[in-house]
Amino acid sequence: MDLETKDMQVANPLIVTGEEHRFLAAEQLRESGIELSAALLEPIGRNTAPALTLAAMAALESGNDPILVVAPADQTVANAAAFTQAMHEGIREAARGSIVILGIAPDRAETGYGYIQAKSTADGAALEVLQFVEKPDATTAQSYLDQGDYYWNAGMFVLKASVWLNAIRVFRKDIADATALAWAKRSSDNKVTTAFIRPGKEEFSAIPSESIDYAVMEKCPQSEFPIKMVSLDAGWSDLGAWDAVWNVLPKDNNGNAYVGDVMTTSSHNTLVHASSRLVSLVGVTDLVVIETADAVLVADRNRSQDVKHIVTQLQGSKREEHTLHRKVHRPWGWYDSIDEGERFKVKRIQVNPGASLSLQKHHHRAEHWVIVKGTAEITNGDKTIRLAEDQSTYIPLGEVHRLANPGTTSLEIIEVQSGIYLGEDDIVRFEDNYGRDS
Repeated sequence: MDLETKDMQVANPLIVTGEEHRFLAAEQLRESGIELSAALLEPIGRNTAPALTLAAMAALESGNDPILVVAPADQTVANAAAFTQAMHEGIREAARGSIVILGIAPDRAETGYGYIQAKSTADGAALEVLQFVEKPDATTAQSYLDQGDYYWNAGMFVLKASVWLNAIRVFRKDIADATALAWAKRSSDNKVTTAFIRPGKEEFSAIPSESIDYAVMEKCPQSEFPIKMVSLDAGWSDLGAWDAVWNVLPKDNNGNAYVGDVMTTSSHNTLVHASSRLVSLVGVTDLVVIETADAVLVADRNRSQDVKHIVTQLQGSKREEHTLHRKVHRPWGWYDSIDEGERFKVKRIQVNPGASLSLQKHHHRAEHWVIVKGTAEITNGDKTIRLAEDQSTYIPLGEVHRLANPGTTSLEIIEVQSGIYLGEDDIVRFEDNYGRDS
């Protein structure tokens, strides 16, 4: 540990996420080589104030009072060293009892962010927060830029766990009490590499939905809770909308940013994200085109935040595209449903090294497995066999079976299901390494 950080010990991170995203989060961390302290699984989204309250309660379980660095997932920084330096300043200020927020010096009159007004103090690099203001109109945003003491609110906070809990109890006792009740009713699943902690479902669903800013931060200036701001100049960008993604990606001479298999002609200032096929643009400007295996989005780049209206329509019409996806992550790997029709479904399945699916059977379908990469260990009734690439086997309807990867590289198979019902709920589990019973 170098001299700049020897006064700090960094614990493994806590992640607050939804129940349906638990395996995706665990897999991303595994790929990044990050060991997780725990994943706190919300049964329903209740905004960021209850989420931080859960994290603070979990952090205090060790008997210590750690400093929490609270960061949303949808952001990026270009200068890691500058980000680290600003975070060190925030941590040291938080150790003295302050609530610290990171503020971004604006380089344009942005109307999509909230702002922080802050002034210099004589006691260090942190600035005193005077007030928080909502997303402004264009004229007001320009006045903030001209005035020079307004910063973008990046939604990153640094504070002791106990300080947050004290503040939420003072300003929103209803949220604090309801979250404490949900935490008291929690259950844990330590059968997986990642510890999954689930607050009480009924109790958590009753928590008032509120953001960190509205519940606490906006009430802190001139209160009993000192609140400071550390300026962050690290090439920060909020990735909450596709136009922000376009801003941070490299572009060609015509201002086009591409990810995936893309061809264009006579097109300018576009963003294209192609995940599964070739996407071509001809003579268009300021478009966002997002192609996935599930759906295709085409939007004016300057109105990309309005995609939320499409999500609302999907929810109102009870469609499943916003919650169910063709590629589904599981604790052992993932599967991709590549084709289906009457009485059949075809999946591509990847199993991580050393991982295995549950010991299970199906009431309504049989399965054919073809190994395309790696080595498979297959339990089929009372027999266990190993198959290599280009080999296959058949799992009869109702037979108890299991697929495992005994190797050190990923296993990939093609599974062809056939039967009168092919839903994911047609699984009877007998043994599972990940604590699942359904």
